Amino acid sequence: MEVALRPVHDSDLPVFFRQLNDPESLRTAAFTPRDPADREAFDAHWKRVRASSGALSRAVLADGDVVGSAAVYGEPGEREVTYWIDRSHWGRGIATAALRDLLAEVPERPLYARAAADNAGSLRVLEKCGFRITARSRGYAHARGEVTDEVVLTLASCPGPS
Repeated sequence: MEVALRPVHDSDLPVFFRQLNDPESLRTAAFTPRDPADREAFDAHWKRVRASSGALSRAVLADGDVVGSAAVYGEPGEREVTYWIDRSHWGRGIATAALRDLLAEVPERPLYARAAADNAGSLRVLEKCGFRITARSRGYAHARGEVTDEVVLTLASCPGPS
């Protein structure tokens, strides 16, 4: 399977919106928008992201099909990575390949990531890309409707092969 990144197109947004509203994906991610079904808020978010000079957002393609998104955002020294892969494509190495490609586009370090502490798949992706757990916290997870354990991971230098 060929995994590639490209700039986000307007035509990607309905795909991203559908992916964001999968109940199992939401529960796994935990820390999501307050109301993922609010299309107006979703569109406003993506308009801000795409207009931001400090953000790099990409569509994730697998064999030419849009299967998710990946981005780096935030202030220098505090920048975070985020990604979302359609659940039907989990477990195929797509998130790892996409994150590695994204990291190659963004040479600055450190970079940070956050994940629900029980999101084993996302933690594995981040660790394979060189991120290490550096902090733990608890926060309210909208997708779960409860306080949830969260980890903060840091990529201090360029990742090596895994």
